[in-house]
Amino acid sequence: MFRLGARLLRGVPLRSCSPGTSPGRPRSVSVGGREGEEKPPLPTETKWKDRAETVIIGGGCIGVSLAYHLAKAGMKDVVLLEKSELTAGSTWHAAGLTTYFHPGINLKKIHYDSIKLYEKLEEETGQVVGFHRPGSIRIATTPVRVDEFKYQMTRNGWHATEQYIIQPEKIQEMFPLLNMNKILAGLYNPGDGHIDPYSLTMALAAGARKYGALLKYPAPVTSLKPRSDGTWDVETPQGFVRANRIVNAAGFWARDIGKMIGLEHPLIPVQHQYVVTSTIPEVKALKRELPVLRDLEGSYYIRQERDGLLFGPYESQEKMKVQDSWVNSGVPPDFGKELFESDLDRIMEYVEVAMEMVPVLKKADIINIINGPITYSPDILPMVGPHQGVRNYWVAIGFGYGIIHAGGVGKYLSEWILHGEPPFDLIELDPNRYGKWTTTQYTEAKAKESYGFNNIVVYPKEERFAGRPTQRVSGLYKTLKSKCSMGFHAGWEQPHWFYKPGQDTQYRPSFHRTNWFEPVGSECKQVMQRVGVIDLTPFGKFNIKGQDSIRLLDHLFANVIPEVGFTNISHMLTPKGQVYAELTVSHQSPGEFLLITGSGSELHDLRWIEEEAVKGGYNVEIQNTTDDLGVLGVAGPCARKVLQKLTSEDLSDNVFKFLQNKSLKISNIPVTAIRISYTGELGWELYHRREDSAALYDVIMNAGQEEGIDNFGTYAMNSLRLEKAFRAWGSEMNCDTNPLEAGLEYFIKLNKPADFIGKQALKQIKAMGLKRRLVCLTLATDDVDPEGNESVWHDGKVVGNTTSGSYSYSIKKSLAFAYVPVELSEVGQQVEVELLGKIYPAYIIREPLVLTEPTRNRLQKKDGRGKI
Repeated sequence: MFRLGARLLRGVPLRSCSPGTSPGRPRSVSVGGREGEEKPPLPTETKWKDRAETVIIGGGCIGVSLAYHLAKAGMKDVVLLEKSELTAGSTWHAAGLTTYFHPGINLKKIHYDSIKLYEKLEEETGQVVGFHRPGSIRIATTPVRVDEFKYQMTRNGWHATEQYIIQPEKIQEMFPLLNMNKILAGLYNPGDGHIDPYSLTMALAAGARKYGALLKYPAPVTSLKPRSDGTWDVETPQGFVRANRIVNAAGFWARDIGKMIGLEHPLIPVQHQYVVTSTIPEVKALKRELPVLRDLEGSYYIRQERDGLLFGPYESQEKMKVQDSWVNSGVPPDFGKELFESDLDRIMEYVEVAMEMVPVLKKADIINIINGPITYSPDILPMVGPHQGVRNYWVAIGFGYGIIHAGGVGKYLSEWILHGEPPFDLIELDPNRYGKWTTTQYTEAKAKESYGFNNIVVYPKEERFAGRPTQRVSGLYKTLKSKCSMGFHAGWEQPHWFYKPGQDTQYRPSFHRTNWFEPVGSECKQVMQRVGVIDLTPFGKFNIKGQDSIRLLDHLFANVIPEVGFTNISHMLTPKGQVYAELTVSHQSPGEFLLITGSGSELHDLRWIEEEAVKGGYNVEIQNTTDDLGVLGVAGPCARKVLQKLTSEDLSDNVFKFLQNKSLKISNIPVTAIRISYTGELGWELYHRREDSAALYDVIMNAGQEEGIDNFGTYAMNSLRLEKAFRAWGSEMNCDTNPLEAGLEYFIKLNKPADFIGKQALKQIKAMGLKRRLVCLTLATDDVDPEGNESVWHDGKVVGNTTSGSYSYSIKKSLAFAYVPVELSEVGQQVEVELLGKIYPAYIIREPLVLTEPTRNRLQKKDGRGKI
């Protein structure tokens, strides 16, 4: 009996792997999701290729899916190398859940493409895949969880996936075995279900072979050697393969593959357990399969397995288990289709919660406890794409949920490889979001946190605190950490908002306005009326110089190259004319440039620049100075008055103009000063040695006492930039948008002589006309504000989506950017925006809401008056 068995098992010493013992013991039993007895592996091909366009390392569902998609798309010479046999690793013991749901906007597309592939794969390949689609229900037992469902629904209207909030009566009808006492609502995805991972992988393998890919196993990779022309020599016991590119899809062996070329991929193997029961009479008596159930407060999933149930919990970070011996010593060479010893004690509290929610579990017999390794990245998301710093080395690793990602990621990566740019933006999966600051200790702390947080409420502006701070702290961290709420940006700690004595200093996430709302308003007023200081150290910073530097940047950027001593905003476009990145370009001395990008884009942008430099044979030197330089922003009408006290350099408007840059000294501290501010107010960004940050901050704050100087954080900066209608990369523009629809025409010089990347595509886009435009909206809401990615409605239909939003403290209304059809983009047009399940009227306004300081100055000089 499940309950009796649990009591008995608690008294039995269940062994776990210790660092000095074997990592697991073989299981010959079939695990959950199998449609029949375990099938023998398909025979490997006997042929060998010594040249390949793409070599994929790893024969789990991810690697095989990529082989299938590349071969089907027409790539010749696709070779997959597997160390033992297909599905060995995490794939074969996976629970096989498939869902359209994901809180990430574009990750929904990955899930969607996976499920659409799985629907037709059996017919295409003739291989049974065991795909069940009974739907899934996430249940809410608290009011805040209901708010989370509403929050997710506002982001689903402009997607192709079906998703609904359903009431308790409907939940009970669909899952009659539930105890309904605490259930308030459900989030229902009718297309969800589960699939047999083994059969899925074998069907993908059959398809890959059908289209010409070579799947070779056992063929462990023993050496990777990069060549000067960008190709690779891949060594196995069966021979060498020379590859134009390699893709690391090696699952929990991915760290070992990375180490062959000096990379430390931030991956941690964790133990995930699930329990399979024998036949339960009440389940057997059902006339249709139960939907997959996810009890989010209980932190577990349950699905039907034949006439029984399969139950899988996610333990808290205090109880979950990392396979430490693998972290320290690598995966044992002979590990393949093995499992760890089960540890029912570790999951008993979750078992007991599940038995209360699904009472039939109390009398169910356990026939199998699966405890297998899965790989986690620090933030639980996989790493997908080309890796910065290593030519033609791609990764598809870190999949905690590889089954639902496999089909979509294979399609996504194959299109990127074949066409030279990603089919849509997935910077959240960029392997280059991590860097040298990502230590093993940090990775382990975050992986534990992420595993334990699998089912927690996901709030806007969410912060997670394990593993912080990293070595990436600015010179102001010690000075500011007790005065503000810090946010985490690419390893850096950066102030989000500051609190005053008597104010609530706690981190209180909410779907509504919370304790930071009033302080942020005060910071906005501070910048608009006096002067504020902000720590901008997390910016990505690159120095580029050399005889071909101007030619390279002219090829990379759609804007003209600024004259020496000046700065501009420039965009790198993809070949299809989408916005790959936005940077500020400062021409410091002839042929020497300082490039600045957002913190989350540092290595994302650097990889693109380096790749184009190599591809075009440009003679340039590129240096990443992100960790060397600190940055202080000083902004507000009194900014000049404060800084002028500290320098002999003339800062007057006629001498130090907007978008000019100069090397100078602030109280004997060398800085590169750029007259620019993302707030739109009078301001400078001061770039300096990171070790000088504290001293520079102190002298500025002391000099500004008479002017009432104070700190401000990124929340206030976001509100101010929205009022000025400044676009943000990752929100208003990315690889899903072109610069014309994003309203960036001013920065795009189609008539400049250089044939910059994306120029021809952009000309075609312009000639064909736009289908949508970015507009600025005001909303009269209550205690909730737009964040971005909410559905925009008109005449009862979803017509677009917001991209970012905030409260405007200037007009006391919410403000948002949104994409809408061109015919609905005129000033004065009314639409509606959905926030937390409620529809709010919204009006398109003429932008900007507040004129920038340079514009106000220009108007004042023209007609003697400034206008807000």
